[in-house]
Amino acid sequence: MSDNTAQAEPELIQLLTPDGELRQHPDYPLEIDAQQLRELYRDLVLVRRIDTEAVALQRQGELGLWASLLGQEAAQVGSGRALHPNDVAFPSYREHGVAWCFGIDPVQLLGVFRGVTNGGWDPNEHGLQLYTIVIGSQTLHATGYAMGVQRDGALGEDGTAVISYFGDGATSQGDTSEAFNFAAVNNAPVVFFCQNNQWAISEPLERQSRVPLCQRASGFGFPGVRIDGNDVLASLAVTRAALRNAREGQGPMLIEAFTYRMGAHTTNDDPTRYRASAELEEWQNKDPISRLRTYLVNEQIADDAFLSEVEAEADQLGERLRTQCRQLPDPEPLDIFHEVYAEPNSHIDRQRADFADYLASFEDVGTEGVR
Repeated sequence: MSDNTAQAEPELIQLLTPDGELRQHPDYPLEIDAQQLRELYRDLVLVRRIDTEAVALQRQGELGLWASLLGQEAAQVGSGRALHPNDVAFPSYREHGVAWCFGIDPVQLLGVFRGVTNGGWDPNEHGLQLYTIVIGSQTLHATGYAMGVQRDGALGEDGTAVISYFGDGATSQGDTSEAFNFAAVNNAPVVFFCQNNQWAISEPLERQSRVPLCQRASGFGFPGVRIDGNDVLASLAVTRAALRNAREGQGPMLIEAFTYRMGAHTTNDDPTRYRASAELEEWQNKDPISRLRTYLVNEQIADDAFLSEVEAEADQLGERLRTQCRQLPDPEPLDIFHEVYAEPNSHIDRQRADFADYLASFEDVGTEGVR
């Protein structure tokens, strides 16, 4: 990068250091008790186990694909636990930790990547919208939803805030810039949560942006901050404040969670072909689970019995996921036309009828044989 375009690095908001030391931040005080800290640790361990099991299931041919969150657990769990029951989240396809916080059964996530469901859960029931594969498009969906919340007058202390999750690669998409602009000029109650995991598949961050990502917000007229994305407490405190501000009518905010994708982009990817092992080792020393465990043990908030209990629960969860994933039923072929639109649609009805006729043409094979 040339000197005339180099930008000063923004402050990294951090409450829990990689060595497990707790700090206070004047702008983001965090009130949290021992039980809540233990629950956060449990979340992190179980979410990582979900991810580990899913990768293994894909390698065994039980899933078509899996997008690992390894290394990003703290960013997702911290922000997910900051949400209120009325809040609504718009994820990409890697927010398994956020889904966990919303109470989504991880078997439903596996169903999506096994290809046996078109969605996996009811967004109206959980407040978590469906996974989005198109990069960055969910930022516009979130902004539009937030503008609707605003026009419905559903703000205030018990109102609704909206959060959109996306990665650093999505910031290069026009959709994201349009969402930023719409959110700014409408003062929409939306929080943009960017997990900067350093890599857009094989493209490093320095080839994606000439400025720190959080500073892009200022160009659109709203605040942006960078947090330590491997610090679950910073993620919780800053997201909690951003959501509160949104509910109070103070408009959008961008949170850049500075983290690292310790696994592959997806199970179709081989990161050893484009990044150095030393880089991975550096970030492994900043592991989000290790630092919280160190703090809990040093402060005598957690003992060996608690840690063993969480590990045992993770083992039970892993066993359930392996069993129930393999038991997921195949859908009926015509199910693909269900719930495409909320209301009846003549084009979909015609396509369904044509496909039904096609299936019926296999007189000797039958519907089961052409799946």
